Amino acid sequence: MHEQTVLGKEREAQALWYVGERHAEIRTEPVVSEPGMSPGSLDEVVIEALYGAISRGTERLVFSGRVPASEYGRMRAPFQAGEFPFPVKYGYATVGRVVSGRADLQGRTVFALYPHQTAFSLPADQVTIVPDSVPPRRAVLAANMETALNAMWDAAAGPADRVAIVGAGVLGALCARLAGRLPGAEVTLIDIEPRRAVVAAALGVGFALPEAARGECDLVIHASASSAGLATALRLAGEEASVIELSWYGAGEVAVPLGEAFHSRRLRLQSSQVGQVSPSRRPRWPHRRRLAAALALLADPALDVLLSPEVKFADLPARLPQIFDDPDVLCQLIRYPAATERGRVG
Repeated sequence: MHEQTVLGKEREAQALWYVGERHAEIRTEPVVSEPGMSPGSLDEVVIEALYGAISRGTERLVFSGRVPASEYGRMRAPFQAGEFPFPVKYGYATVGRVVSGRADLQGRTVFALYPHQTAFSLPADQVTIVPDSVPPRRAVLAANMETALNAMWDAAAGPADRVAIVGAGVLGALCARLAGRLPGAEVTLIDIEPRRAVVAAALGVGFALPEAARGECDLVIHASASSAGLATALRLAGEEASVIELSWYGAGEVAVPLGEAFHSRRLRLQSSQVGQVSPSRRPRWPHRRRLAAALALLADPALDVLLSPEVKFADLPARLPQIFDDPDVLCQLIRYPAATERGRVG
């Protein structure tokens, strides 16, 4: 798919829509969909998608119709179309090439918080250039890395800290990689799946099953999205330590064990959410600076261990149930037609 297709007379693209519980379909969309925008203007760019990623935690809730009605507003993705629960065009991890618009961006590889779609237009200030040191395939992790970076700011981890990360999904693994680069830090990635030890080894941190994890931690980050994982996180926290909660549970009820040693050890349970920059950085860090920093942190080949084998965009409706049900899938990589036709960028 080259400019003749993306920018041709029809200006059409293909987009993934969640249309019912555990059911998705591909629909035809106009490339230019934002009111008042015209292709080629100085205020917008047209992008052909190269790679995307499925956010298994959040998008599994959307796919299953488990977004709580009270969270419909806060759960909206940038440039989302439709309304919860269904039908909705959702997603927020797309890497593509600018094919039209502002001259200084044409031909550049960019990251955009945009749903899964083969081509689309955006205001020029809504895209972030992918550094040359980051392959486009790996750049799909930008939104997750932004969340992990914000969590580390909230956690205020320091050198030589003993840090436990409960839940070895993409977010937990990225937090482990960041924490593991602190001088002298003792970092352990904890998961109920023994095979995640391979991920921990690739990221240069320790691994433990919950029952074997070392306690008395200076900091615990919880990212398993399960009440059992939260109980493990609280158990591992040392005296007056903090547990940073990164999980998003959707409409599910979560049992929080606040008995036992929670009060006597004066533990702190703190939420971390990427919608706002961490208070410790907020006066100096706008969202764009944080996203640019997250992309720069992806110049790290070790993170390729988080990318599952590519799935073609056209195959997504049939493959999504398997993707969301397979515990071995961490970050599901989407390959768009443009990546194939341009010779597999990255």
